[in-house]
Amino acid sequence: MAKKQRFENWEYPEIIEGKPTKYNWVVQNKEGLDLGYQTDIGAFSYINAKYGVVIEEGVQIGSHCSLYSLSTIDDKKGKVHLKKNCKIGSHTTILPCVTIGKNTIIGANSLVLSDIPDNVIAYGVPAKVVRSIDGER
Repeated sequence: MAKKQRFENWEYPEIIEGKPTKYNWVVQNKEGLDLGYQTDIGAFSYINAKYGVVIEEGVQIGSHCSLYSLSTIDDKKGKVHLKKNCKIGSHTTILPCVTIGKNTIIGANSLVLSDIPDNVIAYGVPAKVVRSIDGER
């Protein structure tokens, strides 16, 4: 039995600088956004891509999330990279210079300050790896 695709008729959304998409998420500095195929970004999420945001294929981002390639509090700047099939829980904030690994799950309400490796579950403030996807620590 073939695995059913999450989106049968997925299309790239129209992104207008600083305006909500039809799915009610917003991008600033849209020229810095690299959006992969079959991504799912929840309503009321915000992406500041001034220094680059890469969202690879199959990534899911919950509602009310924030991705910042620039922090005005400490002037940190750098690319945010969400690798293939990672999942970001609602109300999570990801700060500059962070990579989230392939197939990784970030729990809701997390603050991600540093890289999280492939195939793990992480959550918290700040987010920390809790276990690998296969159950090992």
